[in-house]
Amino acid sequence: MARSGSGSGSVGLLLLRPRIVLFGDSITEFSFEECGWGATIAHRLARKCDVLNRGLSGYNTRWGKIVLPRLINKDSDAKKTVAVTIFFGANDSALKEVNPKQHVPLDEYVENLRAMIQYLRSVDITEDKVILVTPPPLHEASWEKECMAKGEKLNRLNSTTGEYAKACVKVAEECGTSVIDLWTLMQKNNQGFCCYLSDGLHLSAEGNRFLANQLWSLLEQKTSSLPVLLPYWRNVDHLNPEASLLPSPQD
Repeated sequence: MARSGSGSGSVGLLLLRPRIVLFGDSITEFSFEECGWGATIAHRLARKCDVLNRGLSGYNTRWGKIVLPRLINKDSDAKKTVAVTIFFGANDSALKEVNPKQHVPLDEYVENLRAMIQYLRSVDITEDKVILVTPPPLHEASWEKECMAKGEKLNRLNSTTGEYAKACVKVAEECGTSVIDLWTLMQKNNQGFCCYLSDGLHLSAEGNRFLANQLWSLLEQKTSSLPVLLPYWRNVDHLNPEASLLPSPQD
């Protein structure tokens, strides 16, 4: 229990909650929208753990690697971190000849993922707390409509996105992290995957539910032993609430 404040009448006790950090591109940034996968996870852990959205729309691993130390470091209480998701690839896999600003070559993408995992280890967030997420499949016809509406050409291909997804899985295997292979899971048994996407690239409500369920299957065990924050209201002594709501002197 950390102490905060110096006023004579101040309780001066700060509850430091465990946390999960969601790091990635727009699919992560949008995850706190209504029915978003991040919001679903946050709801399930509302009394146990903070879920922090650190999604950055349009970013790739080249930029993500640079900013990660500004988002997570030892000073930000990394030891309280239960898990970190790293969810990049949708922008890295953009076609270089059409979208050079966001494109990152496949070999650099791999090295950037490794570098981020290594950095997290350096601030005491070990590989068992890291979850890589591959980009989802790309529905080219739907995404091409989005591109044309902006006066642009189709700037991504599902086959190319798949190469980045496979590379992400390989990095996870080599580095010892967990991985959610969305690209493969959403196309399992050659099933149609358009329902998982709102515009051919970003997740629909169904896609958000799908990812939330996949992620929860990994997080449930990591968070099952976390205590519920503060007592249930029926268990608070209304005649002496301080006894229920404040720690004992030895805590």
